[in-house]
Amino acid sequence: MLENKIGMIFGVANKRSIAWACAAACAEHGARQAFTYQGDRLKENVEKLAGELSDSLVVPCDVTNQAEVDAAFDAVSKKYGRLDFLIHSIAFAPKEALEGEFVTTTRDAFRTALEISAFSLTQVSLAAAPLMKEGGSIVTMTYYGAEKVVRNYNVMGVAKAALEASTRYIAADLGKQNIRVNAISAGPINTLSARGVKNMGTLLGYVADRSPLKRNVLATEVGNTALFLVSELSSGITGETIYVDCGYNIMGI
Repeated sequence: MLENKIGMIFGVANKRSIAWACAAACAEHGARQAFTYQGDRLKENVEKLAGELSDSLVVPCDVTNQAEVDAAFDAVSKKYGRLDFLIHSIAFAPKEALEGEFVTTTRDAFRTALEISAFSLTQVSLAAAPLMKEGGSIVTMTYYGAEKVVRNYNVMGVAKAALEASTRYIAADLGKQNIRVNAISAGPINTLSARGVKNMGTLLGYVADRSPLKRNVLATEVGNTALFLVSELSSGITGETIYVDCGYNIMGI
């Protein structure tokens, strides 16, 4: 399905990361992939995981540093010569902004969350587009807290709302280059980043109890949806937010 395709993955922290589940699904179907890491703390984990795949590349990339972003895409260009898909799974807000009341969010926390969690999609899409010479697919990760209030999700919900809007605007801009841009709205998964949200365990139990499938979604299921979105099987889909949450989003009272 993805033989001879080149991908770039943002957001792998460890083997439980949604980004890794996406990368593994794509690799299983023949893709070669470049991985980025933010800071030396994550370098070893990412290198170890990428080492399990053939012809991979690992490069540093802190999206708050434009020089690192430029260098990462330059490294991909030099090694592979092109890019066919990109998976963006980056989000961050200070821990203190992910508890209590949203109205107490500080200016710095708001700026940080929006820059890293939302603007970074625009940033990497702009850099990726010239490498997608024959078209391509960009996929980002969002969450239901973008449209409904989720206790303690706070500023990250606002950032995800901006991310979803950005997905639509970028899709409109890049469509003429045959580049598709979509978002996956995954249900809560017990990843390293998710643990930063206060009372995550309670949220997981609540969603599992109320979703139609009576369970939480698996990272592998999100990965398989990303595989679909970066493949030609989804060639007519762009600007969409696709829910992969065991149906939780359809439920009312």
